[in-house]
Amino acid sequence: MSRRNNLLLVDSDFRRRAAISHCLSGSGLHVEPFEDTSELFNRWPRDGLLLVHDSGTSIADLLQHMGQTGDWLPIIAFAEEPSPRRIVEAVLHGAVDYMVWPFDERQLIESMDVAEERAKSVAGAKLREAVARSRVERLTKREREVLAGVAGGLSNRLIGEKLNISPRTVEIHRANMLNKMGATHTSEAIRIAIEASLVG
Repeated sequence: MSRRNNLLLVDSDFRRRAAISHCLSGSGLHVEPFEDTSELFNRWPRDGLLLVHDSGTSIADLLQHMGQTGDWLPIIAFAEEPSPRRIVEAVLHGAVDYMVWPFDERQLIESMDVAEERAKSVAGAKLREAVARSRVERLTKREREVLAGVAGGLSNRLIGEKLNISPRTVEIHRANMLNKMGATHTSEAIRIAIEASLVG
């Protein structure tokens, strides 16, 4: 199995970035350190594996960027003493593995191998979900409510009754929703909503 040799390290802590880079100096991996996600976005690579310190919104920001651009790279998240809930949330949001810092070269190489294997199966689905979420995020609150009604099989009249607006207003929101989502018909909008996990 071939492994990516380009490791993109995103961590705001200079000492930790230096320690990780030093830990991997004899591994044959090329480590590119980035202070934050915005620095990475300005020099987005063609290939690589992301090693991201799980702080703030870093993972969510990366997934949103990948959803908008369509350039998917696997993410390994890491943190010091993360809670089980934090690990689960990171994986559910799109990280393919999670490590506890400090770790050594062997542990990271093993995690990279696991990430490569998982990335093959989840990358397509996660990318579709990220793209779909970015499309749904363009909608206003009311347009999302109309989308949920449409996805639930409700007519314009029933959606209007549920939202206390006229069927004509529902039609206008529906047309705006399709336009913003780049959908040519309602069934495509429903598919996007399902991929974005807006509806089950």
